[in-house]
Amino acid sequence: MADTEKTCCSFCGAEKSPSVPLIAGTEGRICEACVTLAHKVVSSWGQRRKSQQLAPQLRTPAAYKQHLDESVIGQEAAKETLAVAVYNHYLRLLNCDREPICQLGEEVELEKSNILMAGPSGTGKTLLVRSLARILGVPFASADATTLTQAGYVGDDVDSIIARLLEAAGGDVQQAQWGIVYIDEVDKLAKRSGGGTAVRDISGEGVQQALLKMVEGTEVRIAKSGRRNEHSEEQVVDTRNVLFIAGGAFPGLEALVCSRLQPKSGGIGFHAQPPRQEQPSINELLAALLPDDLHEFGLIPEFIGRFPIITFLQELDHATLLRILTEPRNALVKQYKQLFAYQGVRLEITDAVLSHVADQALTRKTGARGLRAVLEAALQQTMFSMPSKPLLRGCTLDLVEGHLEVLETLAEEGDVEQADSRLLPEASPQQALMSVDL
Repeated sequence: MADTEKTCCSFCGAEKSPSVPLIAGTEGRICEACVTLAHKVVSSWGQRRKSQQLAPQLRTPAAYKQHLDESVIGQEAAKETLAVAVYNHYLRLLNCDREPICQLGEEVELEKSNILMAGPSGTGKTLLVRSLARILGVPFASADATTLTQAGYVGDDVDSIIARLLEAAGGDVQQAQWGIVYIDEVDKLAKRSGGGTAVRDISGEGVQQALLKMVEGTEVRIAKSGRRNEHSEEQVVDTRNVLFIAGGAFPGLEALVCSRLQPKSGGIGFHAQPPRQEQPSINELLAALLPDDLHEFGLIPEFIGRFPIITFLQELDHATLLRILTEPRNALVKQYKQLFAYQGVRLEITDAVLSHVADQALTRKTGARGLRAVLEAALQQTMFSMPSKPLLRGCTLDLVEGHLEVLETLAEEGDVEQADSRLLPEASPQQALMSVDL
């Protein structure tokens, strides 16, 4: 009697036929549809496992702020805002695969909140973002908005920002999708007034419009070869989970806020109200910043809406500049002392000099960047001649009659041989013989 038992798939029960072939194993059989479904399930397991490995170790906002305190002095409000925003962003990403805990009886989908920072130049905007990316251990890309133009024109288009992020992630798309992008000088994208000319604004409002979809979340195609052509292989980066932080000095923004807070009176005569003598400080004006002020400055409403978190950085005063010189982990005084120590010279800087340097930086109105400029000018002659002075052992930067002067300390003549070798690292015997022959 012939065997009438039908051969079926052990998973879905599909009967074997010319159109449905089965793969036979030792204990069962499987059809092509089940193989495809199993491949998708296993791939999702691998992606989820890899995403968990790439995910940063989440810390508390207080821990993030404490880390920022080691690199940035002051700016307490901005550091707290950044710490909370970053914590909530990665808390959302780490729990996106879990089943939502619904207390209201409905599923809630969390959206990301990008950050816009405004503040005078040299207040630490870029340093804050770099320090955050360092503690998180995620890919970080910084882009200068002044180099961006609309697609088709000379310059970088907005897709180049994601290309830099992918490069920072070592070409790993999944790791890049956990990264942070900082767009600096975003105030330079303010739309220009049309005037009487018909010149196309290719680096202002047009770039803002090109950034809208990317900042909100879209799929960006990046060519692996770096050049996009017809036959190039592309990588797709989803920017829905990329945190965008924009920063800019926004010169003149405080005047717009002041005109809104203190509108000019149109009255004349005896009943007109006299103007207020006391003008609010820049910090008070930035604290009263509203999205309408950014719109009046030149940012389009759609672009402002993509950055719901707006924070400001305060202008640095004399006391803060003094702390910046000495307290941070990479303080300027520590950097110069280390630079002199590499050459066997001890550098001392008096308190009077530090106060004078802070005053000069305030006069230049360049923020913390002005501190390095003043110190570099004061120590330039010494750093030029120091390698040629083997007996030099110490330098003291002091304030003499209102001018910065360097007082040098020389070693004894018997220490000449030891002084000559202070710039040379430890060398092997073969390298020592080569130096003698030369």
